[in-house]
Amino acid sequence: MEVVVLFGALFALLILGVPVAYALLGAALACFAVMGIPPLVAVQRVAAGISVFTLMAIPFFIFAGDLMYRAGIAERLVRVADAAMGRVRGGLGLVDVGASMMFGAVSGSAIASASAIGSTMVPLMKEKGYPADFAVNVTVTAAIVGLLIPPSHNMIIYSAASGLGVSIGDLFLAGVIPGLLTGIMLMGTTWLVARRRNLPHGSFPGWRAFARALVFAVPGLMTAIIIMGGILSGIFTPTESSAVAVLYTVLVGVLVYRSLGWNSFWEAAGKSVRTAAMVLFIIAAATAFGFAMALLEVPQALGQMIGFMTDNPLLTLLIINVLLLLLGTFMDMAPLIVITTPIFLPVAMDVGVNPVHFGIIMMINLGIGLVTPPVGSVLFVGSAVGNIPVTTLVRTILPFYLTLVAALLLITYVPALSLWLPARFAG
Repeated sequence: MEVVVLFGALFALLILGVPVAYALLGAALACFAVMGIPPLVAVQRVAAGISVFTLMAIPFFIFAGDLMYRAGIAERLVRVADAAMGRVRGGLGLVDVGASMMFGAVSGSAIASASAIGSTMVPLMKEKGYPADFAVNVTVTAAIVGLLIPPSHNMIIYSAASGLGVSIGDLFLAGVIPGLLTGIMLMGTTWLVARRRNLPHGSFPGWRAFARALVFAVPGLMTAIIIMGGILSGIFTPTESSAVAVLYTVLVGVLVYRSLGWNSFWEAAGKSVRTAAMVLFIIAAATAFGFAMALLEVPQALGQMIGFMTDNPLLTLLIINVLLLLLGTFMDMAPLIVITTPIFLPVAMDVGVNPVHFGIIMMINLGIGLVTPPVGSVLFVGSAVGNIPVTTLVRTILPFYLTLVAALLLITYVPALSLWLPARFAG
């Protein structure tokens, strides 16, 4: 009965259009009322959900990503990618993917990447004769790569939700190869679609222009090197690295590029506070919801159900992936990480899956949900940037979806892609 109330209330509230955080908290309160648990417990769990030191990195990384956009780092990364790949057929699409990969390495946010790269690339591609649907589809799917290439604040959420103290540094390292692989696969798909649709190509500006663009982009790209280098050398923790990222971005924007003024700084601060508050409130509410699930032993029941279906590791991971893909179409990434990690991580570990590897599986799996209607937030950002309806985008996005799913399967069933790099540094 209590399980029906918990999930029934959640789905009812979501259908009514209640924001996700309030829906999660309302469902938890309804369940507590049926179970005779004082509402104060929900308040305690909400407070406990965000009283985690590592979560301090989230607002700083969000702030750093917004500052990078306003400091013109995204624009300079686009110039590098354009000089390198613009001459290929559909080259601006390849530029979009390459710039998204580089921006992901300094921001770690799919929404930030879709906004920053999209606002530059989509109008440019439309101006050069590319169809709007192609431009936006490339932009939104390439933005998912930013969830894998470190730093990624979603990996920090996963580490906290796991309850196992999964190393954030290991997660950051584990995402490098899968992120590069996914980006290369998306480039291949972009080129094939461009050939099939006979899209235009540019010309190579020369090595001098390429070198000049690269030199101007290096200060921005150094953000990722400083973050990972500092973490791996032990100079600062992953949480401290987020504050370092903000400080370094401010210095680059003010002293090097001279494109970041007080107005831009305060606008970025205000937007980041609102975004971080929303993300942290969702995490807090999801913690109360997760506590209710734990009381009702939902994770154990689901684990037993999957165990009855199969004890084969390959099939178990396939079932988990299908369930996560379905859930990702209806709920945003942050609450899903908090809710589903305690459910599926023990099941995955029972069949021998490393928790770091499983974290990377969750990143790309739930990232696909961000570009899948009806709740694909990155897809809607791309729709707004390109001024094109989501229904039009979905008609031609299938090749890019299939590429992301293929990358998900590779990452799932080839653990070495995720675990090789952390093992090298651990050794």
